[in-house]
Amino acid sequence: MKETSESDSLNKQKVSTKILAEIAIFVALATALSFVIVYTLPQGGSITAGSMVPIIWLALRRGPKIGLFAGAVYGLIQFAIQPYFLNPLQMLLDYPLAFGVLGVAGWTKKQPVLGASAGIIGRFIMHFAAGVVYWAPLYAPELNPYVYSAVYNGSYLVPELVVSGIIVYLLQKSKALNIYL
Repeated sequence: MKETSESDSLNKQKVSTKILAEIAIFVALATALSFVIVYTLPQGGSITAGSMVPIIWLALRRGPKIGLFAGAVYGLIQFAIQPYFLNPLQMLLDYPLAFGVLGVAGWTKKQPVLGASAGIIGRFIMHFAAGVVYWAPLYAPELNPYVYSAVYNGSYLVPELVVSGIIVYLLQKSKALNIYL
């Protein structure tokens, strides 16, 4: 019995190492894609070449827990690359929570485009909240903060949703997505 439990322990270790390696690869790929910028807004946010797709794909592959973790790590890397920081709560909303919520895609493995949409809408909600509380009073105090935040964040996240949705759809149709699910 002792050999079986040691063997099981080794198998769990290998799986954990494999998953950690996948997280590192998918986060690195998402980070690389984040540098392929189509358009950047003046106070942060940009339209990229599908930079959220690797995190969404990983969530679809490994489930929401791994997706949430990988997204949060990706968010922290985005913060390290280009920090927009007012206070700790804003930083949490705009980085690890906003990117981490992309992992909810893992709850819809059978409907990847729906999962991608849910994750990106979740990201919008996080940025929207930060925009209402922190960014609107700073950059547009004369405007309604809800309108300002919705328009500003929607102006780059709606195109990102379209780009990511198309990529996930094409991955699904080409069966490339199914190879790894």
